[in-house]
Amino acid sequence: MPRSSRSLPWILLIGGIIGLAAAAVLTVEKIALLRDPAYVPSCSINPILSCGSVMSKPQAEVFGFPNSLLGIAGFAVIVTVGVALLAGATFRRWFWIGLQIGVTFGAVFVHWLMFQSLYRIQALCPYCMVVWAVTIPIFWYVTLHNVNRPKLTRLHSVPLTIWAVVVLSLIGEQFWSYWRTLL
Repeated sequence: MPRSSRSLPWILLIGGIIGLAAAAVLTVEKIALLRDPAYVPSCSINPILSCGSVMSKPQAEVFGFPNSLLGIAGFAVIVTVGVALLAGATFRRWFWIGLQIGVTFGAVFVHWLMFQSLYRIQALCPYCMVVWAVTIPIFWYVTLHNVNRPKLTRLHSVPLTIWAVVVLSLIGEQFWSYWRTLL
């Protein structure tokens, strides 16, 4: 069994728990903000790292309810699949196709939200960035499992490293004028 397939249950479990925790905190913060518009979320650190700025925008409720609720549901499924795989469960092909569709939606949605944060809202939500950071490896390792190509599996960490460098570069470039004031 390829290393990435042996790692998949742990990636789903750990990534799912981290994503679920971030989505839960975002939901609690959003409820507090709805109750009291003057509330300052714990993740509003400075003008750039500011959950409040992101949560108050229409992009935070794309489907008419807080996006974090999608995260709670999605990451709960991911955690459950990870635990089931660790317990020895095997799933039929249709299940893996369904999971692939779900994680692909999550990856596309996260990238759309990333673009919105960087170039439209011009603020970053730390908890949202945690969701970005776990969604991509979850997507990538589910994809590797489903395509089952040994050559891709051997190079499994390369696309994730490139993705992280690109995202960090975009963040650095977009907010450089702010970051340099901190130096």
